Amino acid sequence: MKRDAALESVFGPVRPPTTFEETVERLGTAIRLGLLPADTRLPAERDLAEQLGISRSTLRHALTTLVQSGHLVSLRGRSGGTFVASKPPLAERGGEALSDEAWAVLDYRVAIEIGAVVLAVERGDAPAFDRLGVLVDRMAGATEFADYRRADIRFHISIAEAAGSPRLVAAMTEVQGQMSDLIALIAHPEQVLTRSNDQHRRLVALMRKGDRGRATTLMRGHIEGTEHILAGLLPRRV
Repeated sequence: MKRDAALESVFGPVRPPTTFEETVERLGTAIRLGLLPADTRLPAERDLAEQLGISRSTLRHALTTLVQSGHLVSLRGRSGGTFVASKPPLAERGGEALSDEAWAVLDYRVAIEIGAVVLAVERGDAPAFDRLGVLVDRMAGATEFADYRRADIRFHISIAEAAGSPRLVAAMTEVQGQMSDLIALIAHPEQVLTRSNDQHRRLVALMRKGDRGRATTLMRGHIEGTEHILAGLLPRRV
């Protein structure tokens, strides 16, 4: 595949800890902007994983996500491989996928979610964490995205409830509504939902232990992962 400066940035090493999400963003954005034109064949899995500096397992999950979102197609056989879809989602006017307004929502979410986790660790009790655990199990068992998303919204609001602040609950409810408007614009691959809920489960365990530092770090990574996925899969400007 012929390379230029833009493609070099696409295929450069991905930084942890959001390697999966950033890989989705990198490839999805390159496809949407036309840096990887329709029907382009991606490098072999082993070569691409080495170029990105990620495991083949992580790469497979990212490629599966992009296949499910309509950005890539996977073909078997002697002439098979992973190709950019013939009609992939493209950016309007070649601009950024996320508007300033959308980024403002994401920034607001960081402030609300991190603050809620800090106070939930300090003030939450066993029954509150048990309710969060039930919601994690509900997401794990969801077969429809609508059911998953309802439990997801309830999970984040319940963190604010565990913090014991009615005003924070109101703010969390507001930001979750705004996030739903953004999330509705993209596909919802199973790989993304599973990874997100694994983070939910780990977050509950850390809050139970009173580990505020690791809990807030995990929540920030959870939010950052959503940002990467939105940036990679969003098919048009918000």
